[in-house]
Amino acid sequence: MQKITPCLWFNTNAEEAVKFYTSVFKNGKTTTVTHYDEESSKASGQPEGSVLTVEFDIEGQHFMALNGGPIFTINPSISFFVYCKTAQEVDTLWEKLSKGGKVMMELGEYPFSKRYGWVADKFGVSWQIMMSDQEQPQKIVPCMLFANNLFGKAAEALKYYLSIFPDSSEVFVQKAGPAPQYGNPEAIMYAMFTLCGEYFTLMDGPGKHAFAFSEGVSLVVNCDTQKEIDTYWSELTAEGGEEVQCGWLKDKYGVSWQITPTALDKMIADKEPAKAKRAMKAMLQMKKLDIKKLQEAFDGAA
Repeated sequence: MQKITPCLWFNTNAEEAVKFYTSVFKNGKTTTVTHYDEESSKASGQPEGSVLTVEFDIEGQHFMALNGGPIFTINPSISFFVYCKTAQEVDTLWEKLSKGGKVMMELGEYPFSKRYGWVADKFGVSWQIMMSDQEQPQKIVPCMLFANNLFGKAAEALKYYLSIFPDSSEVFVQKAGPAPQYGNPEAIMYAMFTLCGEYFTLMDGPGKHAFAFSEGVSLVVNCDTQKEIDTYWSELTAEGGEEVQCGWLKDKYGVSWQITPTALDKMIADKEPAKAKRAMKAMLQMKKLDIKKLQEAFDGAA
C-alpha cells in the first residue's frame, strides 16, 4: 500500500473525475469505491448510498477522490508534476487536460524544460506537465507551493517534513539565486524529496496568489499502528498546527493531512452493515483516530 496518498475533494462528481483521469493517463484503474451510510450521511449532509470515496491509480500513483460537498474546492497550492520523455507526450496530455480548464503557465519552452505547461483541468486539479531529459523515479509527483505569507518558507518546510517521516531524504534543491522575480536568493525555485520512500516536490511562489493550502487537496497517511498515528498527529499539529475531525489535521503551514489507520478501511468495507455502521459512528466522534476504540465499536464491545 502507498504510505501517503493524495486526496482530491469533489462536490458530488468524484466518479466522473476518476473516469476522466483513468482515461487520460496510462495504466489507469479504479480500485475501491465506498458509499455514504446512515451515520456518515447525517454528518455530511450527503445522500445515503451515494459515493463517498473512489480510490484509483494512474501511472503508478495512487489517489483518493472524495465527494465532500461544496465546503472546499481544489486549488493550485498542491499540484502534480507529470514528467514526460517526449514533447509529443506533453502535447497529448496538455490537449486532454486543458480542455475546459484554465491555463496557469502557457505551454512552451522554458529555461528548465524544452516543453512545459501548467494547467488546472476542468475539475480544478492542477498539472505541471514537463518534458524531462533525466530518468524520473516517479511519473506523477505532488508539488506544494509556498506562496503569499508562506513565500520563503519552503526550505524550512522541507526540513520539517524530512524530520517527521521515516525513509525520507532531500533529492535535489534549486534556489532562486539572482532571479529577479523572487527577490530572495534563498527562496526555493524547485526541490524534490522523499517521504516514506515516495517522491514529492515543493516550491516558493513569488507574487500574489488567490489561493492557499486547503482541504481541497489533502495527504492521507496510512498507518498500521496506534504509535504511528500518535507520532504523526503530535508532530504535524505542533507549533501552530490544528486538530480537525475524523483524523484530519492541518500542519503549521496549513497543509491538510489525514492520519488514518489501515484497519479502518476494512471495517468500513465489511460485509456486515451493522459492524461497518458502528465503526463509522465511532470515527465521526473522534479527532485523532483511536484504533482500539474503533475496533471495540466494530465488534460491538463499546
